[in-house]
Amino acid sequence: MIQKGNTLRIEEWEAAHPGLTAGFTLRSGGVSPEPYDTLNLGYHVHDDPSLVTRNREITAGETGMPLSTWVGAEQTHGDQIVKVQQSFAGLGASSYEDTIKGTDGFYTTEDGLLLTLGYADCIPVYFLSEDGSCCGIVHAGWKGTVKNIAGKLIHLWESAEQMEPGTVRAWIGPGIDSCCYEVDQKVIDQLQEVLPDIAPYEKTGEDTYALNLKEANRQLLIKAGVPPENIGMSTLCTSCEEESFFSHRRDGAHTGRMLGFIGRQK
Repeated sequence: MIQKGNTLRIEEWEAAHPGLTAGFTLRSGGVSPEPYDTLNLGYHVHDDPSLVTRNREITAGETGMPLSTWVGAEQTHGDQIVKVQQSFAGLGASSYEDTIKGTDGFYTTEDGLLLTLGYADCIPVYFLSEDGSCCGIVHAGWKGTVKNIAGKLIHLWESAEQMEPGTVRAWIGPGIDSCCYEVDQKVIDQLQEVLPDIAPYEKTGEDTYALNLKEANRQLLIKAGVPPENIGMSTLCTSCEEESFFSHRRDGAHTGRMLGFIGRQK
């Protein structure tokens, strides 16, 4: 990913598919005060909603896609994935109340829609068909990961869109790394149910493990049929990079949200 203004962009995808915009916002360049300083894009974190809207307008200018094209989700750390159509345009763009409920993943086959999800350590996983006509994004914290939300999108494209998994491109964006992410045995037990033969974690104590969520999602994508060479992955840790990212694990509940986004201009 390369920085473009206040965003990081998947440059390979954008270069190969004119009109595509795919990336992840940074925390700077907005108008929100501490502790949401400054480009907080989450309405649900008790920041002034008018400032969040202004931050979203700033980001819309950078993506080239106005708020009227944005679609947002409630995000409940589940595994529901919604196919977005033109009638959804604007939902969740300027208010948290009209987000698409109970949803942590989006995809679309239509132009003129920007799929957006909020993050503050969880892993953004982006998807693109070989010809660029179908794109998607999921929100994979540990709960979404053990529910295999990334793999489920691949299976959904295979069944609903007749797409071969081997042709899909995926990108794992910035998120918390194992250096900053310790979990207990309960999480590991659930992860082992979906990755029984792979251990993307290291034991750190009697009941604690350093978990690499990015690698877990990479392995789940491979298990779903995506070739390893089709998967890109950011090395940026949202918890380590305080100047660049908000982090729930580092800062607690009073922090902002970045947005992962993908869509195609008309």
